[in-house]
Amino acid sequence: MKRLHSFYIDGSWKSAPTDTALDIINPATEAVVGSVAMGTTADANSAIEAAVAAFPTFSKTTVTERLELLERVLKCYKNRYDDFADAIRTEMGAPKTLAHEAQAYCGVEHLEATIDALKEFKLEVPRDSHTLRYEPIGVCGLITPWNWPINQIVCKVAPAIAAGCAVVLKPSEYAALSAQLFAEVMDAAGVPAGVFNMVFGDGAEVGAAISSHPDIDMMSFTGSTAAGVAVAVGAAPTVKRVSQELGGKSPIVIAEDVDLETVIPKCVWLCMENTGQSCNAGTRLIVPAHLHGRIVELAVEAAENCVVGDPTDKKTDIGPLANVRQYTKVTGLLRQAEAEGLTPAPGGPERPEGIREGYYVRPTIFAGLNNSQLIAREEVFGPVLAILPYETIDEATKIANETPYGLSAYIYTNDPKLATTWSQDIRAGMVHINGAPLATGAPFGGYKQSGNGREWGRTACTNFWR
Repeated sequence: MKRLHSFYIDGSWKSAPTDTALDIINPATEAVVGSVAMGTTADANSAIEAAVAAFPTFSKTTVTERLELLERVLKCYKNRYDDFADAIRTEMGAPKTLAHEAQAYCGVEHLEATIDALKEFKLEVPRDSHTLRYEPIGVCGLITPWNWPINQIVCKVAPAIAAGCAVVLKPSEYAALSAQLFAEVMDAAGVPAGVFNMVFGDGAEVGAAISSHPDIDMMSFTGSTAAGVAVAVGAAPTVKRVSQELGGKSPIVIAEDVDLETVIPKCVWLCMENTGQSCNAGTRLIVPAHLHGRIVELAVEAAENCVVGDPTDKKTDIGPLANVRQYTKVTGLLRQAEAEGLTPAPGGPERPEGIREGYYVRPTIFAGLNNSQLIAREEVFGPVLAILPYETIDEATKIANETPYGLSAYIYTNDPKLATTWSQDIRAGMVHINGAPLATGAPFGGYKQSGNGREWGRTACTNFWR
């Protein structure tokens, strides 16, 4: 049993002053594996005070000194790599292979990308009549989610440190094990006291206290759109910078010229990976109407081939949903869809056959939908794919854009001209053509209610400069 009842403040671990704690639940077994102390406004204030005191000195460190610190963080992170993979598997049910090869590896990728960006970035740029100088924005509040926990912690903390800022991190209380490890890594790397601080707690108290505090110069938030709005409202009276990476309902648009047998299984995985708990998951498959039937057959086959089960088994593709709150939300949406007369094929709100415990749902597909139906427009954040037919290229674009979100889009076509047209007309911050992967050096962020921030690589560093 892990008892995470201390916060990392001003270079040391401070015992939580209250006994209020949240059980850490293994979502695969529903067993209690630990507890995490829930901080208060006073704890957040203490962390902010430490960051304020540390900023003047740290902001004047050289690029070389910050690079050396980040290199030490990277080395210490690699020393604990397997611990991170195990923690993420335990706290959110990520399958063993995904936890090791993707979830934990994100920390390495973002640290390396930040180091490379800082090496190349010019902090002073001479112009004809003046010099443009980039300076750290100040003390930054960072609020991170549970679905890609280390990915979001590192892609905020690393560039903030690179820019010369001091930070206060509030990680998700549902991903406390990996956050604790990261704070231990920062301590082992010798981060100066007060430059990195971490307080566990919920958004309603600790998150709100950080967002509204007058000594916080910037908020960087990743999570739901509703919570992002709350952060922005809390930050508004002090006119601090707010960077938000929020929800998504990303389209996958298929042209009629692709090899369906090859492409459709990839599209299904774009939705199902990480049990559908990715803001950029491709959850709306927009397909030519005359190919709809065949595409549904291939999608159902691909979904049924996904192995759902024990995250410790290397053969498992899909683990449980990360926590009971998310399980309740997803199963509730599936039941609501059925109440509206929609029949999934396959899937539904019940656990997979043979599984009696854990927050598992079956990979689910709804076909023949349109954007007026809840399951086609709501961010489910589970392994649920909506298939929507279109008649014309313009209609496909219209369907793709008929959403309050605009984070990612995925396009499959062998026609370069059509790929260009769709990539320019679909309003999404990131467009992947024919399976192009994410790149840590490219900006990550979206349009509309998917947020106003851009993260990763060089772009992430500029977030924390003014």
